Amino acid sequence: MNKTSPSDIKLICIPCRTEMQPKRVEFFYLGHTFAQELLCCPLCNQVYIPEILAKGRMAEVERELEDK
Repeated sequence: MNKTSPSDIKLICIPCRTEMQPKRVEFFYLGHTFAQELLCCPLCNQVYIPEILAKGRMAEVERELEDK
């Protein structure tokens, strides 16, 4: 499986016109916390969540937590 890290992708925050940088982001859901390194704008802190993460790992974690 070929994994792409956030540092391999170059994205621009449109409102700030600044290149997004990899940053550890914490998510809170149903009283649980999990962290992931994602691309964030260094100026406005906008976070880019790739579709594969949103529909894959995050959806999986959501199902697991809701089943508890």
